[in-house]
Order: sequence, then C-alpha cells, then structure tokens
Amino acid sequence: MNAAKIALTALACTSAASALQLPPSMPSTNGMSRRSAVSSLVTSSTAALASGAASPLLFPPFIVNADDVATQATSVMLNSKNKKTFPLASFGLQIYDDDTAYRLTLTALEVGYRNFFASVLAGNQKGFAKAIKASGIPRDELYICGTVLSNRANGEQAAYQKSKQGCLENMAAMAAGNIDKLDMIMLDYPGPNEESIRGQWRAFEEMLSKDKTVDDLAVSNFSPSQLDAILANPDAIKPTVNQLPFSLTYHPEGILEYNAKRNILVQSWSPLSRVLPRYGKTLESIGKKYGKSSAQVGLRWIVQNGASFTTQSKSKNHFQEDLDVFDFVLTDDEMTQLTKLAA
Repeated sequence: MNAAKIALTALACTSAASALQLPPSMPSTNGMSRRSAVSSLVTSSTAALASGAASPLLFPPFIVNADDVATQATSVMLNSKNKKTFPLASFGLQIYDDDTAYRLTLTALEVGYRNFFASVLAGNQKGFAKAIKASGIPRDELYICGTVLSNRANGEQAAYQKSKQGCLENMAAMAAGNIDKLDMIMLDYPGPNEESIRGQWRAFEEMLSKDKTVDDLAVSNFSPSQLDAILANPDAIKPTVNQLPFSLTYHPEGILEYNAKRNILVQSWSPLSRVLPRYGKTLESIGKKYGKSSAQVGLRWIVQNGASFTTQSKSKNHFQEDLDVFDFVLTDDEMTQLTKLAA
C-alpha cells in the first residue's frame, strides 16, 4: 500500500473516529477521552497497514477503495472474527402476529435488509422464518439473530436450564423456515445476579461449541459489571454485541466506551424513541443539507458514534428511509450539536 493510500485510510479512520472498536490489547481508557483513545488506535492501524499486517481494528464505517474514494461500510466484523460480517442496520420484529411478521419480513428483504432481529418476546419467529424460506434469498447472505428470555431464573443451574430451554425453542421456531443454524443468539436481559448470568452464558456457550447451532453470542441491557460477570472467566466466549436503548435522547457518558473497552459493539434497540417529537426540527434542519429526513439524521448520528441499530416499520418507504443512512456524513460540529441536545 502506498503512502497516499495509507494517509487516506488514516484520515478516513480519523473522520469516523468513534466507530472504531477497541481491541482486547488496548490499554485502559480510564481518564482518556474517546478522541484520544481512537487517535491511538488510528496510529496503530496505520502502522499495521504500512507493514501489510492485519489491522487490530474492526471495520470502521469508512473504507478507502482502489480509486481512493471514501466510501462507507454498511457492516462490521465482530470480535468473534467470523467471516460473515454484521450489517449495521437491522430490522427488529415487533409484537404482531405471524402473518404480519411474514409480510413485513418480505418487505424488508425486498428493500435490502440482510440483518434480522427476531426476538422471542415478539412471539412471531415462525412467521419470520417462513418469510425467509419463501424469499429464496441464500441463507449465507442473511444475518439472523434470535433471543432468549431467562432473566427471572435465579441461580446458576436454574438460569442454565431456562436458557437452554430458550435456545431449543428458538431452533424449533426457526425450523418453520428450514433455518437450522442462527448467526447470533442474544440474552434479552441479564439474570438477577452474577451466578445466574454465568448460568445463562453456560447455556449459550454450549449452543455454540457443543450444539453448533449458532455462531455469535450477544447480550442486551448489560451493565459493565454484568458483562464482567461473563468476562471474569478468561476462557469464556466473549459477547459480540450489547443491545442498549442508545439514542439522541439516551446516551449517558461512558455507554459506548465501556463496551468498546471490552471490544463489544453497541446495537441500539430504540434508535428513534422520543427523538423525533423532541428534536425533529433540529434534525430536519441538518438533514436539508444532505437531502435526508430527520429520522435519517438521528440514525446517522448513531452510526457515526460507532454503534449499530435495529429499527422497525410497517411502511416500505420507511424501511427504505431507515436503510439509506450510509451515503452521507455529518460534520464534527453537527455531531457535537446533536450530542448536546440531551446533555
């Protein structure tokens, strides 16, 4: 790689600084600003590119193509280093019947979604799975996540058994669409204590390593201490994603950093909740510059902060709108302005 290409790559990484995921070897970021932490990462990444070595970074939202034109990646490699990358935009099914799930899944597929969050809480995994089968889209082009709800089980063994049951129930529902392996399984909520969390995670690790019916493990609504209940075991399989209600209206200090420090990607499960009613006019004003809607600006803010999102809609136009957030870039000043809205 020539010097110009390296410089452009470093510039692209710097422009999207907050999208870089901290590798396990990254020193503690306590007392270090997000920009400082990322600057260190960019330096190490550029050196790796210059030497031809593999970069320690996950894919940032910008890459530089052969023509030295900055383009934007729509997916990232998770810490599991699985070959199949994780699309940053996901369709999350909501609570409606199987017929509705079937119809909306086909609409999302038609628009271009390839990442699907089919929670057991929605109660329509069978409808979703049947739509996947009917679409005819090759399974290896799709990233499918199921979930397990076992947070009320108290104690290691009880949590393990409840989570194990949940894993089996996911596979039974997905069988309606001839889906015999998931890309990801996610804990909807952590158990009531560390012992219970370890039991939940034991069932997940068995699903991956013994049953071989899933490739990536993930969590939802986990705090730093709850993540560490898993990571305290040096042999544990790491969570790849932590799904949180991250948005313009909810982004407490450190929410991205504590996950990045553990090399975990944040996925927003409520990306636009209360955002448009509160800040719609500001978002609309910024969006006019790019020919984008207020919703697209709100989603773009999430992506440029280094997170991903799962969204939902019942309108084909809205499906398309939520997916079209990878062809423009907010300036640093606009990102700062938006971040301060809920400060």
